[in-house]
Amino acid sequence: MDEVLSRIKPSKEEEAKVGTQVDSILKKINRRLSGAKAILGGSGIKGTWLRDAHDADIFVCYDYQKFKDRSDELSDILEKQLKRTFRMKRLHGSRDYFQIREGEFTYEIVPILKITKASQAKNITDVSPLHAAWVNRNKKARDDIRLLKQFCKGIGAYGAESYIKGISGYVCEILVNYYGSFEKVLTRAATWKEGTVIDVAKHHKSSNVFADLNKSKLESPLIVIDPVQADRNAAAALSMEKFEVFKRNAAAYIKKPSAKFFEVRHPSAEILRKNAKNHDVIILKACPLDGKRDTVGCKLLKVFEHIRSTLVVHEFEVLDAGWWWDGEATFYFIVAGKLPKMKTHGGPPVTTKEHAIIFKKKYKKTFIEKGHLQALIPRKYLAAQDLIKDILKDPNIKSRVKKIHVV
Repeated sequence: MDEVLSRIKPSKEEEAKVGTQVDSILKKINRRLSGAKAILGGSGIKGTWLRDAHDADIFVCYDYQKFKDRSDELSDILEKQLKRTFRMKRLHGSRDYFQIREGEFTYEIVPILKITKASQAKNITDVSPLHAAWVNRNKKARDDIRLLKQFCKGIGAYGAESYIKGISGYVCEILVNYYGSFEKVLTRAATWKEGTVIDVAKHHKSSNVFADLNKSKLESPLIVIDPVQADRNAAAALSMEKFEVFKRNAAAYIKKPSAKFFEVRHPSAEILRKNAKNHDVIILKACPLDGKRDTVGCKLLKVFEHIRSTLVVHEFEVLDAGWWWDGEATFYFIVAGKLPKMKTHGGPPVTTKEHAIIFKKKYKKTFIEKGHLQALIPRKYLAAQDLIKDILKDPNIKSRVKKIHVV
């Protein structure tokens, strides 16, 4: 996979450029801090980031002894220290954090307590530097981690956000360290069963994991014990759907390796219409709201699901549907043509005479089917496109996107 790696691994020039930019922002932040120090975090400090990344995590580490009883105040403290120097956007999370844009780069500034062991954490974000330290114990695994991340991106299974429910970067890092290489991960993943447990640090005896951990942390089909936090399932966000997607593609890759598995491909309008043959294709573009990516993504997902479910409620057969989000969101629905002008409306059993009389008075054309009265009534929507136009006026849609329109 040297060819793939050459495309996804940052060049020496890119590493140098990004390093200069990150050093510059760290110096600016640290000049404004008191009782804390800003450090690079995430995939940047782990050396597992992918080419053309335009974001970085920065952790502002506050002295544990001094601030351990003021954990809830860290976001306010950091905001006061930085607001005179930076134009920041405050985002809500388990502990509020901040977003700064400089040129083409976006930095997420996260206040944390400087801890030496996970048990000291007052918030899940406090543990992040410990994750990085663990991953950096095996720097030789970096390229295999990059391959696994890109593979997950290519098959649409990357990200633990609640609108994706896939495999996080940290889980990719754990899997490669556990199995030894990218290809070994896929070989073993193809045989995973629901409830497979991966405990790289051997915190638990395999038979005791389900007794040791809270049941709510074990609902995912894959259990990946956090090597620095024994009571945490790092794969808790993984859905059964994405679990099966990963397994299926892992088996397909092992059978016939191809660079195509690593390509993030979204079908064009032309391709969708060509593949749909004589069926109706509806494509929409949406401008998402501002805010935390996970929150914004969930709202986009709800828009997609609301449109699809409304089509189904109105008896349109949705043959295929999907969506993606890359700056602007795209939704598509392939529907099996127009519906008949009339539809059957179910009524009461013929034995309930009082209700049957009311039903017959309300509907002129009635008939009996399997002991129940039925009526033929005109449909409001014969074409899915007409229904979509009205769906887009729904307040539930308007409140979740800035704007949305049919392409």
